[in-house]
Amino acid sequence: MCRTLSTFPTTCLERAKEFKTRLGILLHKSELGSNTGNAGKLEWGSKHSKESKNFSEDVLGWKESFDLLLSSKNGVAAFHTFLKTEFSEENLEFWLACEEFKKIRSATKLASRAHRIFEEFICSEAPKEVNIDHETRELTRTNLQAATATCFDLAQGKTRILMEKDSYPRFLKSPAYRDLAAQATASSASPCNCSLAEPLCT
Repeated sequence: MCRTLSTFPTTCLERAKEFKTRLGILLHKSELGSNTGNAGKLEWGSKHSKESKNFSEDVLGWKESFDLLLSSKNGVAAFHTFLKTEFSEENLEFWLACEEFKKIRSATKLASRAHRIFEEFICSEAPKEVNIDHETRELTRTNLQAATATCFDLAQGKTRILMEKDSYPRFLKSPAYRDLAAQATASSASPCNCSLAEPLCT
């Protein structure tokens, strides 16, 4: 949902169009214009049938479960672009930041990174503040006093549930994803005749 009605006629429609265009890039050798950690280069541009099948299975898997979407680099990239059209990309960015945070082994780096994540996503009026309740926010603040790899688990879990119950169903119903899934289905059914060079319908 847009945050200001005054920007809807231009900004939201432009972002929706951009989302559809960028999903179409999944059918080309290109990059998705996203700066999210795991949402980098897309590597599905080959015309070979084996890679075409992998691409199709990847795309169609996104609607099977939210876990499959999050485990796919291309899925994360596409979902992040969609969330930007709804001005709620901070939820996914926080989730991704937490995933990277858990990989840190140095106690010093862990504490430093924990505070940066808190300041960026959790504290009141944070630049990318996620929508969590006051109790979760304060518990997370307490956890920072002795930062561990699990100190954001509660907040991350609630943000994930919010995305899965709210944004994810809308992503699956979006015309851009439905077009992409239709092409993936066709590619999977007729691997010899598919062409990944064809863009999405506009």
